[in-house]
Amino acid sequence: MLKKVNISKVDQSQQDEINFWSSQTFSDRLSSIQTLREQYIYLFNKKEEYDESRKRLRRVYRIIKSE
Repeated sequence: MLKKVNISKVDQSQQDEINFWSSQTFSDRLSSIQTLREQYIYLFNKKEEYDESRKRLRRVYRIIKSE
C-alpha cells in the first residue's frame, strides 16, 4: 500500500478549509454542525444534560391578531 503525505503551510491549510466550507450550502453546513453536536453528546456522555437543556429551551408563542 502506498502512503501519501501532504505537507502544507498552516496558512494554506486554513485557507483551504475556509474555501471548502464556503463552497458548501447552508443546509450542508448546518447538517455538519448537528452531526458534530450529536457526536459530542454521545462521546462525552452528555445525553442527560442535553435533554435537560432542551426542556428549558422550549417555548410556545401565540400570535394574537390585534385590530
